[in-house]
Amino acid sequence: MEKKEKTVAQRVDEAYARTVLTRSDLASRRFTGRMIAEAVARGELVHVRRDRYALPSTHPDIVTAVRVGGRVSCLSLLALLGIFVFRCRELHVLVTPGSSRLRVPKEKKVVLHWKVLTSVRESLHAAPLIDAVAHSVLCQAPREALATLDSVLHHGILTRDELATMFMSLPSRFHPLLALVDPSAGSGPETFMRLLLRTMGVAYETQVYLDGVGYVDFVVDGWLIIECDSKEFHEGWEKQVQDRERDIAAARLGFVTVRPLAKDILGDQASVRQSLEQIISVLGPRFVNGPRSRFSMSRR
Repeated sequence: MEKKEKTVAQRVDEAYARTVLTRSDLASRRFTGRMIAEAVARGELVHVRRDRYALPSTHPDIVTAVRVGGRVSCLSLLALLGIFVFRCRELHVLVTPGSSRLRVPKEKKVVLHWKVLTSVRESLHAAPLIDAVAHSVLCQAPREALATLDSVLHHGILTRDELATMFMSLPSRFHPLLALVDPSAGSGPETFMRLLLRTMGVAYETQVYLDGVGYVDFVVDGWLIIECDSKEFHEGWEKQVQDRERDIAAARLGFVTVRPLAKDILGDQASVRQSLEQIISVLGPRFVNGPRSRFSMSRR
C-alpha cells in the first residue's frame, strides 16, 4: 500500500510534540537518576546536552539545534513542516539573547538567530512559528521570501493578521512584501510564475476553475493556461495521463495549455519569460475575443 504523504498540519503537530525533555520533566514522570541513565544506555533516551534529553524518534535537525543550545527555526523548521523554502543548506537555530556555552558543530554550517519576536516558549526544541517565519524573510531574497509567505498562508499555519503583526517587527524595507502575499499559490513555482507574469504586464488570474477541466494554476489574457509542473505532483504515468486529459478538455474549450517545468521557473526565468512572450506574440492575436468571453470561469 502506498504511504500517504503527511499534511503540513500533521507535521506541525509532530514538530511541536514533547520529544525533548528536561530532567525535571522526566522526574515528574517518576524517573530517578538511575532510571534516566539506564534509559540512555538502552537507547530509549538520547542525552543531547546538560538537562536535555530527546526521544530517539526526534528529527536529527532538532537534536542538533538543541545540542547547539537553542531551538530549530527559520528555513530549517519550515522545511521540516513542509512549507516551501527555496533552498536550505544550513541549520538555522534560534538562541536566546545572552546565551553562552553554545556548541556549534564543525561538520555542519549553522546560522544563529538572536532576534526573538515572542516570549512564548511553545517547546524546548522548536521556535514559535511567528519567529521562524520572520527569520525566513530576513534570510531569503524577496522573491524567495514571498514564496515562503504564500506557502505559510496557503497551509494555514499563520493567519494574515498574524503575518501583519509579524511584519511590524521587521525593518520597513520588508513591509511591501505583505501586500504581495497570495495564499492561492499552492507551490513555490506558482509564486515565482505569478511574479514573472506581473513583470510581463499581462492580465492573469490564478486558480481558475474551468468546466470539465477543474482548477488551473493561471489563465493569461483569457486564453492561455499555464500549469506549473513539478516532480512532486506530476510524477508517474497515471498523473501524466490525467494532465493530458485535462489539456485536451481545455483545448475543446478553446484554451492553449503550456507546462513550464518547476526547475526552469525557479532557476531559468529569463528563458521561461522569453518562451511565454513568444507564445503570446504568435498566438495572442488569434484570441482577441478568446474563450473567456464564451465560457464560465471562476477564481478559487
